Order: sequence, then C-alpha cells, then structure tokens
Amino acid sequence: MTDLAHRYQELVTAGELRPDPDQKRAAERLAILQAELEAQPARGSTLWKLLRKPPEAPRGLYLWGGVGRGKSMLMDLFFDRAQVKRKRRAHFHEFMLDVHERLREVRKSESGDPIPPVVAALAEEARLLCFDEMVVNNMADAAIMSRLFTGLLEQRVTIVTTSNRAPDDLYKDGLNRQLFLPFIELIKQKLDVMSLNGPVDYRRDRLGNAKLWQAPNDASATAALSESFFRLTDYPVEDRARVPSEDILVPGGRSLHVPKSLKGVAVFSFKRLCAEARGASDYLAIARHYHTVIIVGIPVLGPENRNEAARFVTLIDALYEYKVKLLAGAEAQPDALYPTGDGSFEFERTASRLMEMQSDEYLAKGHGE
Repeated sequence: MTDLAHRYQELVTAGELRPDPDQKRAAERLAILQAELEAQPARGSTLWKLLRKPPEAPRGLYLWGGVGRGKSMLMDLFFDRAQVKRKRRAHFHEFMLDVHERLREVRKSESGDPIPPVVAALAEEARLLCFDEMVVNNMADAAIMSRLFTGLLEQRVTIVTTSNRAPDDLYKDGLNRQLFLPFIELIKQKLDVMSLNGPVDYRRDRLGNAKLWQAPNDASATAALSESFFRLTDYPVEDRARVPSEDILVPGGRSLHVPKSLKGVAVFSFKRLCAEARGASDYLAIARHYHTVIIVGIPVLGPENRNEAARFVTLIDALYEYKVKLLAGAEAQPDALYPTGDGSFEFERTASRLMEMQSDEYLAKGHGE
C-alpha cells in the first residue's frame, strides 16, 4: 500500500484536491509517522521479546488551523492507511464522554485514583489514538487532561489530533485554567505542532453558492441538499444507496442512531429528531459530534405541534452553541416557520438564530468555538 504522501499527491493530480503547501507538508509528516508505526514490532512478537525494553512510541502530531483547511481530510487519510492493528479514531468530545463514563465505573468498584486504570484500559485497546477537533470548554475535562494524556504517552500510545486552535489558545479564559496549563506544556513537549492555515476554507468552498435553507421542502430542495451532502463528503453519488449510518454515544450510556453519517456530516429528518422523545443530551451529542447537520422535512410549526417545536428550539440552541453548520429543507423561511398562535413570540429568538446561522460570519467560526 502506498503511503499517505503518495495518496495525497494522487488526489491533487486527479483534481480532487487543490495544491496546498501546508496540506502537503502535513501529509508528508503524517506519512513519516505512518512508516514509523508500521515499522514497530508487533507486541508479543519474537523481536519484541528480544528487546530489553519495549520500543518508544513514535512521536505524535497536533495539527491545528482554521475552519475547512483540510485537517479532518488528512486525519481520515492517515487513519485509513496506517496499518496498525490497535487504533482508534474519535471525535474529541465523544472520547472525553467515554473517559468520564469509564471514570464513573471505576469509582464504583475502587476507592483509589481512577485515572491509572482508565489509562491502562485505553492503552490496551489502542496504541494509536486519533482525535478530531480537540476543543476544551468545560472544567471537568480541563482538570483531568494533563494526567490522562501523560499516562497515555507513558504507556507508549501515539496521539494525533486536530484542532481549530493553537495549543496556547486551548481553554482560553476558562475557569481554573491553571489546572489545564500542564496539558498545554505536555502537548508542546511531546507532540509535533503543525499549523494548517492556508487562505481557503475548503469546506465552505465545497458548498459554493448553495442555499443553506431550502424552502419550500419540495423535490428541488431535496435534490439541492443531497448535492451539498455529496460535495461536502466527497462520497460518490452513484453509491448513494450505501451511505453509512452511525450510532453515537449520548451521556447516560444511551446511543443515538444517525441515518446518514460521513466525515463529520449528519443527515436527519425533522420527524426523527423532533417528533420522537428526545432531550437536550441527544442534541448536545449531535452538536459535539458533527460539524455539519442537514435536516429535511421541517414543517410549519404552531400550537398544534408545540412539543415538536420545543424540541426543535432545544436542537437549534445546541447546534448554535457549538457553531454547527446547518442545512435544511423546510416548508417556510425561518421568520415564517412559527407564524401565529401561542408560542410564536417565543420562537422569534430561534428564527433569528436560524437566520444568523446562514451568515458568512457564523460560517467562518470553527466547530465547538
């Protein structure tokens, strides 16, 4: 199998990617890491046993840059091509939810420090951990990350992560940030830090002049949203019947089925999201996991479907908080979505947010900022 750098150049030559010096430099660095990982002897092999001590893990990478610069694309290429048996790729929020759940379970059965057994379990499961969109916005994560990642690195786990922020800007102005500063120093000492800050927002560029809010919700709207999905994900249109689905973790141990899920883009129907019994935790899980959400079949709302409207308000609040890009097919424009009746006045704030979410200023913000 050719390495990542060769595959990246093939995509550029084929016109699927634009020439980009920063992307090329990052691809070359990831190709070196791929080779280093694949050259390591398998754990338990004869060569492993002959070594006086286990080999050092290859040095990982912290890849940061603005929205749509190709960080996730490079991460996907690297993860898919790295021939490593024990590897895991996760959205960073999803990973931290898993960590906190593991810590809770350890505390139930043990009275000591819960972090070492969690670190040991994670290191047993994967020697390569890839995180997409590292962003820290709560004290619960900030307080444990230094010890957690120190432990993983000591267990010879190689870490590769992307972020919209430089390390020094992580958890900026956060509560008790001094507890987080050792993690920033750990990143700078133990990982190579590379910026990916070219002038083009490729994600926004792929949308072209597409309308984000399609109304009315007719066949034309469906076709336009479908085209946007395939442009955002590079998925072959001829394979539309085989678009993958996914089950994402919701706090509390539940899972949420996502009918179409690919490269950080999710597709839902309004009925699945808002006509079924859902709560804020479901919507926050979606907002944390996906940088773009497409919703189809949004009806005109009113007092007769008050429950659905209330869930839709909570959903939009979550997407807005995490700066998720929203594409939608609806029966009316945002300011006419809840036109009259009890509850229409309260819906005005949501309508205003829906309008703002179509603005260039909103679209330029990074996921999770």
